Amino acid sequence: MVEILRDCIDLAPLHNPPNLTGMEVSMEVFGTSTVNVGVFDNIFHKNMPPHAFLYGLPYEYYEKYRIRKYGFHGIAYTYMVENGAKLIGKDLKDIRIIVLMLGGGSSISAVKNGISIDTSMGFTPAEGLIMSTRSGDIDPAILTYLMCKENLGFKEIDNIINKKSGILGLSKKYSDFVNIQKGVRENDPDCIRAFESYCYRIKKYIGSYAAAMDGVDLIIFGGGIGENSPMARNKILENLSILGISIDKEINNNDSLGERLISSKSSKVPVCIVKVDEEIIIARETYNLVKN
Repeated sequence: MVEILRDCIDLAPLHNPPNLTGMEVSMEVFGTSTVNVGVFDNIFHKNMPPHAFLYGLPYEYYEKYRIRKYGFHGIAYTYMVENGAKLIGKDLKDIRIIVLMLGGGSSISAVKNGISIDTSMGFTPAEGLIMSTRSGDIDPAILTYLMCKENLGFKEIDNIINKKSGILGLSKKYSDFVNIQKGVRENDPDCIRAFESYCYRIKKYIGSYAAAMDGVDLIIFGGGIGENSPMARNKILENLSILGISIDKEINNNDSLGERLISSKSSKVPVCIVKVDEEIIIARETYNLVKN
């Protein structure tokens, strides 16, 4: 399994190397007699239908290389949808959820009756939303255009997409959301540009996933930005009256309240914040595997 993960480094260049190091050190310290368990972030999306995970490329590339949308953040999503459903007193299998995991890496998923039917991250974590340093969705022809104009190679393009783009690229100076928000409050045009682009991309995905599920019964925010940025939540959800969404600004702005509903009483769709605990999901899955 370790060697298989090593072969997949090019699919997740920011994540697989440090995770592999952790596994190798663990086996070195605890020995081969200790059971090691891998809990994979994309298993949550395993039942995504082909029409959602396939790209508009020659099908032979899927057959040969398994080029498809895989999705990530699944451990966090598992926790978020379970706890979000409890917050509104509904059975997870009976509702349509749009769940947003917003942080340095950001993604959004459409979960229908407990099943992920679509998600924004794809073949790698670089697809989808604008992130801290990742570009998110772009016209693929831009890459070959830049390679010609700037005389760039594959590694340089990969570095631009994963480490120099997103909020950092748009603001020209900050990759962290704390400084972006500070800049917005101070009317810094670079920070405003990055902030509004980030929020707008998320809003578009909310609309598309509501259409894909023929409605939405719950919206969940989680992750460092999702849990701690009233400014971002307000911007993302404003002008969504087409979905009947409205928020209680006083409750939204009070992050000391922790997990809570932030939608107003008149909102047709409840909106909540869930404090993500990926560790408990990993521990639970590990226990269930080891005990058997």
